[in-house]
Amino acid sequence: MSAVRSFLLAIDLATQKRDEVAQGLMRLESACRFAQDQMSQLEVYAAETASRWTKAAQSGTTPELLRHHYQFLDRLQQAIGLQQGVLANESRKLEHAKRLVLEAEFRLLSLQQVLKRKQADLALIQSRREQKQMDEFAALQTRRSTGDQFSGDQL
Repeated sequence: MSAVRSFLLAIDLATQKRDEVAQGLMRLESACRFAQDQMSQLEVYAAETASRWTKAAQSGTTPELLRHHYQFLDRLQQAIGLQQGVLANESRKLEHAKRLVLEAEFRLLSLQQVLKRKQADLALIQSRREQKQMDEFAALQTRRSTGDQFSGDQL
């Protein structure tokens, strides 16, 4: 029975570990969604800004204002590039966390399978033990019964 208790303890610990890793995965999924939302906002803002400046340039603009516009767009593209790096990093973290969750699930399922086998083995041993006791009891009863018949025949 101590082996079963050991497996139950190991299963409890594996379950806690799996839950912790799953919570970490959920946090990383949230961070990844946030990074993706920021990326989308930057891209939409860049497109809107380019569209506004195209319309403004048609009505006339100074070279100095145009130079500032291009500098701004360059900075915006740099921000988008940085955000792409952040998004790629978050995606790598997310994939790693998914692997950790799968490994934790696999470990938990493995322990549960071993426990089932162990319990089945113990049940079989107990069944054999009970059968042996029943056989011994039956043999004893048979001996008593045949012993009574022999002693009764002699009288």
